[in-house]
Amino acid sequence: MSLGTLDRTPPPFFKQGMSALSKLVFFSALAFFLMVADTRFQVTQPLRSALATLLLPVERALLAPLEAWRAARDYLDGAAGLRQRESDAQRQVALQSERVARVDRLEAENEGLRALLGLRAQFTVRSVAAEVLYEAPDPYTRRIVIDRGSRDGVVAGSPVVDAAGVLGQVTRVHPLASEVTLLTDKDAAIPVLNTRTRTRAAAYGDPASVAAGAGMELRFLASNADVQPGDVMHTSGADGVYPLGLGVARVVSVDPQAGSTFAKVRLAPIAQPDTARHVLVLEPIGLQLPPRPVEPAANAASSGRRAARTGSGRPAAPGVRP
Repeated sequence: MSLGTLDRTPPPFFKQGMSALSKLVFFSALAFFLMVADTRFQVTQPLRSALATLLLPVERALLAPLEAWRAARDYLDGAAGLRQRESDAQRQVALQSERVARVDRLEAENEGLRALLGLRAQFTVRSVAAEVLYEAPDPYTRRIVIDRGSRDGVVAGSPVVDAAGVLGQVTRVHPLASEVTLLTDKDAAIPVLNTRTRTRAAAYGDPASVAAGAGMELRFLASNADVQPGDVMHTSGADGVYPLGLGVARVVSVDPQAGSTFAKVRLAPIAQPDTARHVLVLEPIGLQLPPRPVEPAANAASSGRRAARTGSGRPAAPGVRP
């Protein structure tokens, strides 16, 4: 056999492309570049929205067995539970009848006072009904996914509430779905009003205290502030996002923190995100504000001339340094 006919290529076992270190450096640099580009320029947002739209039918199909199991379990609860709930509802209706009469009287009195003082009626909050699909599979955040998106008029920053109170705020919107950051998330914050003392504060998410029956806390509150366990916190409406008067949380504990100027106040959210199935997505109050009137150019010019004359030829007002 001639030596020229021998196969001199190395066996597949000895073939080697890029080294493992080169691959690690290349893919690490690529991952870092993609993270920076997505954070600064939102380059992957269209791709994320497209993937969320394409994967939504698959997610709904995967949720079908769970929905069927829930329906079967609810059906098998039996008529006994239904009769118990009916009895409770009848008792609740009887208890609320007297309160309804007082509320009607107060509403009529309130309308009369508003008409007398010429007060403008409160904003009409538009809302979109939605259903909770699932909880986002991220152990470091507290988010849920609802079945309403930009196609239904949902915008980022919209408050989300259930029958009890505020659940959270829409932080990411897709065409057919949206992500809601709950109040117990570490990055969540909401301005609140103590209904007992009428003092304003800011409540922040505290996931570490969920196991202790809390989930939120009041920060930067003085140690001698008038706050007690059982106080109810409502939205203050000062941020232009949440409507005034929505239930937020209830004070669980107050720790004065000896040696510190601030007290540690823990809150328990009124809404229960783990059991919420149907929610309302509210339009932010800021979108309903009328546009700021623009000063005409003639008025602005005359005001400027008057200011110039005052500064050059007239004496300054008392207490104002020229």
